[in-house]
Amino acid sequence: MSRTITRLFDDYSDAKTAVNALEQRGVPHDDLSIVANNAHGEHGDHDVTDVNEHGDVTRGASTGAALGGVGGLLAGLGLLAIPGLGPIVAAGWLASTAAGAAIGGIGGAATGSLVGALKNAGHSEDEANVYSEGVRRGGTLVSARVPDDMVGEAEAILDGNRGVDAATRGAAYRQSGWSRFDSDAPAYTREDIERERSAYREPTVI
Repeated sequence: MSRTITRLFDDYSDAKTAVNALEQRGVPHDDLSIVANNAHGEHGDHDVTDVNEHGDVTRGASTGAALGGVGGLLAGLGLLAIPGLGPIVAAGWLASTAAGAAIGGIGGAATGSLVGALKNAGHSEDEANVYSEGVRRGGTLVSARVPDDMVGEAEAILDGNRGVDAATRGAAYRQSGWSRFDSDAPAYTREDIERERSAYREPTVI
């Protein structure tokens, strides 16, 4: 048996380090996935895969090399646009499932595709909503499908690189009145994302 372990990262570099660590521990590329918000444009702002009102899609070029992924999962990163999230960079099975749901939908039917992909992976409704909201607000998701006897090690790797679980971040979101991921909510701007990140950034010790 296997389980899907997912964490949200506020800093893309932490997520990248976690992915590399999981690969080094033997987790196959096919069992890893990364989904990162790109509304701020730091991962490039061209060749984005888009889903139009008819469900038509043109996949953007891979941007893995530009993001430091010289091999493994990160070498396959590509630019996408998923309804409800806006522009992202992503690679792996979770991204494929979410993009496939978006491609298969028409207009509003395609929204919430990341929520659905996370639920299909075994996450609860609440976890799927929190993690999707985290990406919308500028975060990066890392998911790993691992055998039961490796769950503890995978969690330690993700948590040790400043990954945040759904319960912790969901509680923080609800303090400001949030209840669930809304695919019709306006996308976060660069300024919104920076403000959101600063709220969770650890203070500098002098």
